[in-house]
Amino acid sequence: MDLKQQSPLGHFLERLEAGEFAYQYSPSTDAAVFYPRVCAPGSGAQDLEWRTSRGLGTVYSSTWIPVKDGKPYNVALVDMDEGFRLRVRFRPHAGDRPDDPPYPVFIPVEG
Repeated sequence: MDLKQQSPLGHFLERLEAGEFAYQYSPSTDAAVFYPRVCAPGSGAQDLEWRTSRGLGTVYSSTWIPVKDGKPYNVALVDMDEGFRLRVRFRPHAGDRPDDPPYPVFIPVEG
């Protein structure tokens, strides 16, 4: 059996490919869980269920990373409204690395 298909990371990547930003939630700890895992951090609870994020959050921190012989890229820490912090890497041009898996890109919300 293909390990990617049965792993939490594989499920997360499939949802990204379908245009959904998924995260896990543990009812027993009443907490969002991100990065995809097989059990909740701290408690070890295995009651994780998948939910779809609305994609809204607040930028906690942002910086540009210089790259030797290349274009700099932006890395941001985003506190998602669902209760988890996400590190997002923004690249100036899509398709620079065609073998990379899909990744979220955030845009500012006006007002």
